[in-house]
Amino acid sequence: MTETNVVISGVGLWTPEHSISNEELVTAYNGYAEKYNADNASAIEAGDLSAKPLSSVEFINKASGINSRFVYRKDGILDIDRMRPKWEERGNEELSHQAEVALLAARKALAAANKKPEDIDAVIVSCAYTQRSYPAIAIEVQNQLGIQGFGFDMLVACSAATFALQRAYEMVKAGTARCVLAINPELTSPQNNWRDRDSHFIFGDVATATVVETEATANSEHCYDVLSTKAVTSFSNNIRSNYGYSSYADDSEPYGLDKFFIQNGRKVFKEVCPMAAEHISSQLDALGIAVTDVRRWWLHQANINMNVLIGKRLLGREATAEEAPIVLDRYANTASAGSLIAFNLHHEDLVSGDLGVICSFGAGYSIGSLVVRKR
Repeated sequence: MTETNVVISGVGLWTPEHSISNEELVTAYNGYAEKYNADNASAIEAGDLSAKPLSSVEFINKASGINSRFVYRKDGILDIDRMRPKWEERGNEELSHQAEVALLAARKALAAANKKPEDIDAVIVSCAYTQRSYPAIAIEVQNQLGIQGFGFDMLVACSAATFALQRAYEMVKAGTARCVLAINPELTSPQNNWRDRDSHFIFGDVATATVVETEATANSEHCYDVLSTKAVTSFSNNIRSNYGYSSYADDSEPYGLDKFFIQNGRKVFKEVCPMAAEHISSQLDALGIAVTDVRRWWLHQANINMNVLIGKRLLGREATAEEAPIVLDRYANTASAGSLIAFNLHHEDLVSGDLGVICSFGAGYSIGSLVVRKR
């Protein structure tokens, strides 16, 4: 029986038209913090409440390497009396916000892969948050594109994109689908706590999409053989969000602080960096590929300090911008999409035979990676 070789044949990136600079963000946050402290001066003085600390551009740059972030809707985020995005509510018969941005990335990926909707057998929408529980956003996208077959949603926090690509790879490899469209519509801004100095700057919105198919059917300009996929999870509470429908039953505050993104950043940095470096190294070892043979590292884009450390652990030195491109300075942390933003923007210059690694890591803990080779 002939072995089925699997390739990535097309990618798409949708970038929102709105962006927020660190300067804008700090001005709004500090305005909110000063108003909060003034309004609650008596309680703060009595020790019943803690004063809100002020932020600065220098603090954000040093902590993260982020300079700005894109957002689906800018209205409301910089309003110190609101401090969250303002979206219009849409009816059940209207296209959902998340399906809208998913389609924008999906159509770009289909065009890059030279694929029509009738060529696709399955749609996966995989991201950190979905707008609703059901019906699946993937099925809504499938319907809008006129794709036959099936679709489903996946939630794997910041590893959602690479885990989806592994599912797509396995389906094509097994023959249960000829061609899979995996989409990552990361609308993180509603779940970001814009009132928290230590996290208000972290996230941005984006959507990425990837077409995975058999080598036999691929006919695009830029194709990548998938040589290996690898995933691992290890339970940790150091990155968490308790938002969910059970708040209605347990009478907790639906928008309490624990319902937003929360993390113990120091522990995450200390524990995830060595895990990610070892994960990649062992995957390459199993393929008989030396770290020095990898031309491009498309790494998760959460924090510049994490990327630098992982690069040093892998290479024994700091990776160059050409080896491990950074996009988080403009896009911020886009949950699972970061490594695929890097791939979208920095893959066309590779030549036949060049090797690369796509890797994401995040809550769970979860780590997912693919080793690819330019055809």
